[in-house]
Amino acid sequence: MTAHANAPVIIKRKKVIAGGHHGGAWKVAYADFVTAMMAFFLLMWLLGTTSDNQRKGIADYFNPTIPLSRVSGGGSGSFNGDNVFSEEELPQSGSGASSTYQSDSDKSRGQSGVESTAAGDAEGAAEDQKLAELADILTGRSGESMVSEELARHIVTRVTDEGLLVELFDLPGAVLFEGDSAKPTALLRELVSVVSAVFALSPNRIAITGHVMSQPIVRLDTAVWDMSTARAHAVRIMVQNSGLKEKRIHRVTGHGDRGLVVANPMSVRNNRVELTLLR
Repeated sequence: MTAHANAPVIIKRKKVIAGGHHGGAWKVAYADFVTAMMAFFLLMWLLGTTSDNQRKGIADYFNPTIPLSRVSGGGSGSFNGDNVFSEEELPQSGSGASSTYQSDSDKSRGQSGVESTAAGDAEGAAEDQKLAELADILTGRSGESMVSEELARHIVTRVTDEGLLVELFDLPGAVLFEGDSAKPTALLRELVSVVSAVFALSPNRIAITGHVMSQPIVRLDTAVWDMSTARAHAVRIMVQNSGLKEKRIHRVTGHGDRGLVVANPMSVRNNRVELTLLR
């Protein structure tokens, strides 16, 4: 026998797994799980960091709705409107069309849809006229003046959106308060007496505001706020002592040196008190 014939026989047994090779499908399932968890934690974060209005906006974005109303803009056709010319053709069959553009029959009856606006404008114009008349009485533009030329130099009036504003201010050599205090001078007492007499002609409420000029030295604790407030309260007391009821005083405020009327912040012209007859 040859050597080749006596060689040992080697048998290899291959282990076969039931179902065969899956190709890593578990990795795909794990990736889906991780993505779902990421989305979940992102949702939790959004719920914890957004307001109610923001959450409602996000919900509306993912759940859009098309509003369909029984009240139309033109007629009874599809989507409650017959055609794009419903504003011109169907003002009588719908409610929306005639509310925006009035029909000829409505116009002939004077139904223009702006009655309330016109009434409000007329009321505002009448109040403007009334406030302007009071300003004329104070400054003498209507004839006889209630103040002398010396006092008139310290008064500026104007009608604003808030009401009739009367500004009493300092002039060089003629101040309204003694030094850096809230003690009124005789000039201010006379001015307040005249203004109170004019305000007594109207039942409207009154607002008093104090302003002062800026200080030349920067201090840690500036006194402009306390000074402007104290001067406004001093004027309030004089107004009440003149005969006006306390309940007519609506507010008393001090603006410090934040409301300058001239470019120079240390000008005495910035020292002033504003009395407003509110609308």
